[in-house]
Formats: sequence, structure tokens, C-alpha cells
Amino acid sequence: MNRWLSLIPLAVVAALAALFIGWSLKRDPAFKPDALVGQPIPETVLPLLTGDQAGPGVLDLKTAGVGRPMIVNVFASWCAPCQVENPTLLAMKAQGVAIVGVAYKDDPVATRAFLEEFGNPFAMVLVDREGRAGLDLGVSGVPESFAVNATGQVVAKHSGPLIDAADIAQLTAALQAPPRPLPTATRR
Repeated sequence: MNRWLSLIPLAVVAALAALFIGWSLKRDPAFKPDALVGQPIPETVLPLLTGDQAGPGVLDLKTAGVGRPMIVNVFASWCAPCQVENPTLLAMKAQGVAIVGVAYKDDPVATRAFLEEFGNPFAMVLVDREGRAGLDLGVSGVPESFAVNATGQVVAKHSGPLIDAADIAQLTAALQAPPRPLPTATRR
């Protein structure tokens, strides 16, 4: 009887393994949850990178585009794939794409050194030393890029380095919505 009882944990592990394998075979590996797509970009206030310092100015992600479409690129100086994607971002900047950088869990001195070594593709860089914006954006790793339309809504997301022409086309095509008008005073 004791011998049969000792086989129960083994049977449970085998059943769990079979369930996991069955689930793995049925799930779509291309599916990536992009919870922010279709939602407004978070109003996370971060300091601007000024020289090799964070601040003194601050800006929130929502107003960084000032009524224009933009790409928000979360990067870090310690991230090797960020180095690989940097030439692509520089080319996008040369084509007129507005890119806002978020230096994720990075030291401002290291961020500035990264930008000086590899080139600065960003219209502005926000410093996210504690990873607050990363949490608000749902970042699972760097680099990640978000296409934000002129109304401040996230319209597309890409995880990983932007190096494939199809991925770049997807993000930039999502930005093609007309820009929102700047607010004007209403007369009574």
C-alpha cells in the first residue's frame, strides 16, 4: 500500500506536465498582450534629461507630443538591443518621426554617454530612474516602443529592438492619423 501512495506525487506531476504541454501547443506564440493599445498614454511625470542630469524640468508622457503623433521609446544605456536599434531610430528621426526617449532604470550620466556614443534620435529624453513609467506603460523589458497618436492614445506597440522594416512600418503607419488641433480659447 505504501508503495502505491509514493506514486501519487509522480502521477500528479505527470498530469500537470501533460496539461502544460497541451496548453503550450494550443496558444499562439505571436500573441503578445498589449494592454495599452487603444488606451490613453499614462500621465507619468518624469524629469527631462538636461546634460547629464535629471531635471530641473519635468514633463509628463501625455503632453510630450504636444498635439503631434510620436513614438515613445523605452531604452537604457545598459541594454545591448537598444544599441542595435539606435541606427533605426536615427533613420526614423531623419524622416521626421518625433521620438521621445524614456531612459528606463538608468543613471543620467550613463544615458548621456550612450547618446553621445551612439547618437541621439530623441526629440527629448525623460529620466525614469525608479522605473515608474515602465510600470505605467506595462514594460516587460527594454527596448519597447509605443506609437502614440496626436490625441494621446497608444495605437501600436512593439517589444524588442526595432530593426525589421515591417515592424517600423507598422509603428509609423499607426501614426498617420491627422494631428489634433491645439486648444483655443472659447468666446462667450
